[in-house]
Amino acid sequence: MKEVETEQVTEADLDDPVFVEGLPGVGQVGKLAVEHVLEELDGELVYRVFTEHFPPQVTVDDDGRASLAAAEVYAVETEGRDLLVLTGDHQAQDAPGHYRVTEAFLDIAEDEGAEEVFALGGVPTGELVEEYGVLGAYTDDDLRDTLAEEGVEFTEDEPSGGIVGTSGLLLGLGERRGFRTACLMGETSGYLVDPKSAQAVLEILQEVLGFEVDFADLEDHADEMEDVMSRLQEMEGQQGNNAAPGADDDLRYIG
Repeated sequence: MKEVETEQVTEADLDDPVFVEGLPGVGQVGKLAVEHVLEELDGELVYRVFTEHFPPQVTVDDDGRASLAAAEVYAVETEGRDLLVLTGDHQAQDAPGHYRVTEAFLDIAEDEGAEEVFALGGVPTGELVEEYGVLGAYTDDDLRDTLAEEGVEFTEDEPSGGIVGTSGLLLGLGERRGFRTACLMGETSGYLVDPKSAQAVLEILQEVLGFEVDFADLEDHADEMEDVMSRLQEMEGQQGNNAAPGADDDLRYIG
């Protein structure tokens, strides 16, 4: 196969679409957010992107059917702006691959007439989060103003080290190709999958783009994760009682 191959599954019929990315990352925030949109608004698969830069593996469905690892782009019609939603189980495994695959994603956005790109993800705080803020990065001043009005925070040198992977390159490469781009990053501890952070990001996105989703399923998932975290904290407390004086008392051991 070629280094990157794009397969068109069906024709999309969208009006002034916005390209929205949510691939695996910190707290799975972006992936949870876009998958919730697809579940609530019935997205239709329009593209698959295959690349040798993904892990050498197949996915296996409930019936045992195997499929080569791929990223997928769905068309979603909404009462506001229509969406082209990118999701998948993998990001590229090397730096050149990130560039090549991101260019393929931007090719799709361009071919379908999208002029704006939103990357969704999480930013780790290193501690448990009680009030979920959303940090932003942008390449278009008008987008920045719109996001700021919805409560997105823009802070110097945050996230520390910049934005890596597909989300970062969608902004950098997207700007060079004339797209208006922004990244929404929900604050998350980084310890576990974080549905609350995903909801915080989606609440901003739906206000900006004019669509609406029900959050009941995400809230149920968040309750489940809180139960897991409570058990982990209880276990940590028990371990702490047996720890030597001065032992670290946070949860950074959780992968």
